[in-house]
Amino acid sequence: MTSPDPKQAGDSRDIAALVLNSLSHPVIMVDAQGFIAWSNTDAEFFFSSSSSFMARKRLEHFLPFGSPVITLVNQVRENGAPVNEYAVDLSSPRLGAERVVDAFVSPVNELPGAVAVMFRERSLADKFDKQLTHRGAARSVTGLASMLAHEIKNPLSGIRGAAQLLEMVVSDSDRSLTQLITAETDRIVSLVDRMEVFSDERPVNREAVNIHIVLDRVKAIAETGFGRSVRFVGEYDPSLPPVWANQDQLIQVFLNLVKNAVEALVGVENPEIRLATAFRPGIRLSVPGVRERVSLPLEFIVQDNGPGVPADLVPYMFDPFITTKPNGSGLGLALVAKIIGDHGGVIECDSQPRRTMFRILMPAWKGEAGESGATSA
Repeated sequence: MTSPDPKQAGDSRDIAALVLNSLSHPVIMVDAQGFIAWSNTDAEFFFSSSSSFMARKRLEHFLPFGSPVITLVNQVRENGAPVNEYAVDLSSPRLGAERVVDAFVSPVNELPGAVAVMFRERSLADKFDKQLTHRGAARSVTGLASMLAHEIKNPLSGIRGAAQLLEMVVSDSDRSLTQLITAETDRIVSLVDRMEVFSDERPVNREAVNIHIVLDRVKAIAETGFGRSVRFVGEYDPSLPPVWANQDQLIQVFLNLVKNAVEALVGVENPEIRLATAFRPGIRLSVPGVRERVSLPLEFIVQDNGPGVPADLVPYMFDPFITTKPNGSGLGLALVAKIIGDHGGVIECDSQPRRTMFRILMPAWKGEAGESGATSA
């Protein structure tokens, strides 16, 4: 039996690394001493650390105390047989809240004591389910918005008119009260106008949109206005295909997300907002009433290094009237969820101190042949 060619073996290792780096799941190899000897690109993102840094640390350094993954690794190392564990909770300040994964652990027979671990984020499917809930929550205010428009705006108009008439005949000391009535009625009308957006069930007029033009426009608006004190970082995939969307509505979505991020960075040292795009093949969503599963390969990210969102608020962030702002209405993110949902996409939030990320997944434009049937909400 001839010995393997070293050059050929080296080429095989390079090809193996290319294949593992192309996977959209974190993959690591833990050596006999418990150090992370190798990690693919997605693992670097998952653990928020470079491969060189992870190679100097044991696996325990990156996982919550007492994590069952350590037990799985030891079990595979002792028995020499692969083991799978589902719905493993890795939630921690380092990895983020609600980080639940399926873990696939296998021995590396060619390297005694070495174990390969692949993580599959269980939360992706769960987040799709939550997204459907977000859409329902956003649309649940549709009837309320219509009712408010008819039952409140008309009486408010009469109240405002009466207050203006009173202002002309009352004394100077009482004029401030009539002005207060006018200002408060205007504020309520403005709130009702914002809620009326939810009652708009017309089909979305869509076209092929270059998402980078949208992000650059939002970035320019922010840098010259409300976000002039924040550093913006763009990480774009130049080969990204167009998104099948309404450009004006996308600008509204990202302006809302960026403005929220800027407000979260008040008082933060070295405030930074990261705008990123990527192509994530393989993500498909089953939609009621459609036989084929909808592909959502386009990923858009708005990330800031602010203090983060309270953990108890994250599951309800896209519900109407949920806000942490003293003067907020709680409708901004609900509207974002509605717009993304009307486009057939999903949005999720992953928040921890110094890293709050909003991730949007949307369908790509399929060309002239894909236009028909895709214009409805």
